[in-house]
Amino acid sequence: MARSNGGIIGKTNRTSFGKCTVTSKTSSGNITTQPGTRVVKTAIIAGGGAGGDRGGGGAGGLRNIEINTTGGSTLSATIGAGGAAPGPAGLKGAASSLAVCGTTYSATGGGQGFGASTVPACANGGSGGGNGTDGSATPITGGAGNTPPTSPSQGNPGGGGSIPGPNVPSFSVASGGGGAGAAGTDISFCGSTYVSGPGGAGLDISPDYGNIGPTCSVFAGGGGGGGDGRQTSSFGTGGTGGGGAGGGGPSPTVTGSAGTPNTGGGGGGAGVGPSPSPNGPAGAGGPGIVIVKELSKASGVWSMQSQMAAKQQGTWPNFFYEINTLLIAGGGSGANGYTLGGGGAGGLIFQPGRNITPGSYTVTIGGGGAVSPSVPSSPGSTGTDSTFNDLTAKGGGGACSACGAGGSGSGTNSAEGSGPFSGIQPTQPGDSGTFGFGNDGGTNSPSNGTRLSAGGGGAGAVGGNPSGSNTSGSGGAGRSYDITGSCTTYAGGGGSGTYPPNPSPGGLTAGSGGSGGGGAGGRDGVDGVAGTANRGAGGGGGYASCSVTNRKGGNGGSGILVVRGPSAVTFAVTPGGSTSTHPGGDKIATFTASGTLTVS
Repeated sequence: MARSNGGIIGKTNRTSFGKCTVTSKTSSGNITTQPGTRVVKTAIIAGGGAGGDRGGGGAGGLRNIEINTTGGSTLSATIGAGGAAPGPAGLKGAASSLAVCGTTYSATGGGQGFGASTVPACANGGSGGGNGTDGSATPITGGAGNTPPTSPSQGNPGGGGSIPGPNVPSFSVASGGGGAGAAGTDISFCGSTYVSGPGGAGLDISPDYGNIGPTCSVFAGGGGGGGDGRQTSSFGTGGTGGGGAGGGGPSPTVTGSAGTPNTGGGGGGAGVGPSPSPNGPAGAGGPGIVIVKELSKASGVWSMQSQMAAKQQGTWPNFFYEINTLLIAGGGSGANGYTLGGGGAGGLIFQPGRNITPGSYTVTIGGGGAVSPSVPSSPGSTGTDSTFNDLTAKGGGGACSACGAGGSGSGTNSAEGSGPFSGIQPTQPGDSGTFGFGNDGGTNSPSNGTRLSAGGGGAGAVGGNPSGSNTSGSGGAGRSYDITGSCTTYAGGGGSGTYPPNPSPGGLTAGSGGSGGGGAGGRDGVDGVAGTANRGAGGGGGYASCSVTNRKGGNGGSGILVVRGPSAVTFAVTPGGSTSTHPGGDKIATFTASGTLTVS
């Protein structure tokens, strides 16, 4: 029998059409949802605990949850501070929270590291702090994690353990703080070395949010336990996801390292230096972060009327997959001979959660700019654009006055005091600019003289200026992503060459290439280095001399496309592409040359 809901039986639901927009808050403030948003996914990461008197600090709690909301609503994010470390004994981290529609969702600050037979309350937290022992065979216990308990768990306990006789330590050894992905590591004895425990590993949330921050979306690693320089001992390394290393042991400092900012990483435990050195301070915990992704999804059963209304309002999602997309253009080349400048990196686009419907898509991979065969003095050339699915990454600027602007700009040449050449990727229309990265090249000023030059810009930093009167500018740093399953740095700028005065052909220092494959500048007997292929890196500048042979600049590196989608998607590629499956099940397609991507 027909029903009033059009014959559809079941719970009536509303769609969410949030366009997969991702917003990160590294300081407290508000987020306003889009009109069609009904569901958000959020990672709430609290401040990490500071290291303590040997024990590593626990990571801040990490909660990765879905929450119902309404379109156009205000979500209030509070970012927890990392625990301070005024001395050998640090403090617990502060909670982070997100208030949605009158309900507050919180993650607990990481527990402080410590060194005591009884676990103090402040060592418990999102993840627990590590413990230390000094001349005792009594087993030690770390602070508790997931305190108060949440589901899924927000963290893990700090490490503990014991050293069995007759190897009881006469000095200090400590365990690591817990991380969001694993417990802190226990103390141990290996050969003749007392080993302080590393911090527990953090949690990789890149499949949900794409690349966020300096740790490639791995957050909340525990702090390592401090070591003792008075004996043969080893300090604990920080857990992946921003955990700080412990001080002491063979470390060059007794100070514990701080947790990485806005990762919720725990601080490293305080170390002990060789006598008469004092105990070092512990490392502070890293502040937290809140990440919100406005989902596009439709789960459940809808009446025919609600489907039609949503269609008419533009809030009913079309069938699509969410893919993370990395597109990079070809890098610009360095200049030959007397012009010296480093090439700019190709423009870089990284868009997490891009919606793509089944079908075939043309992929164009830009080539790197080529250097001229004329060695004495000739300009560089611009890299070629890369394109995919309405995205355009702009080729990197070549080292020349007429073509210096590009995805990232080239470095200004030896005789130029003007500039800098612009990085234009962030100014491109639509998503190409919104999710685009590129920076200006460096500038050579008259005060540095005409025998030095500047580095090309990278996706992560501007190109370097000459340093004093002896060193040319280095290429700007690139940006790191783990879209392929391993953290890789792309789109570094090219370093610049030199023009040393006679009779000292090696008297000046060329600029180094920027991280992410940027080529180094040329020097006596050596051409400028080419930018790394399929990283979109800028080529190094050339070398000039009145007493020895001039050298060429380096070619720019070619571009690349990498897309990563859920396990349900199928990618098929034609020439220039390859496919793989991430250990977690995600599908990956990579293009190092032009071709066609088919999505089904």
